Amino acid sequence: MNYGELKRLLKKIGCHKDHEGTRHEMWYSPITGKMFPVGRHDRQEVASGTLKNIRRDAGL
Repeated sequence: MNYGELKRLLKKIGCHKDHEGTRHEMWYSPITGKMFPVGRHDRQEVASGTLKNIRRDAGL
């Protein structure tokens, strides 16, 4: 899964980009109430550990 696909999935479940950090976009999940970073490189593949952490923080 690349970052572009991940962002589409996050939007589908109700997450949204809260603000731009210095190196990442900061996203918010209304499901978990957590803020979490997501990389900006839409065509780059997401590392498996990073994907696991984002999915956990997003409530997937």
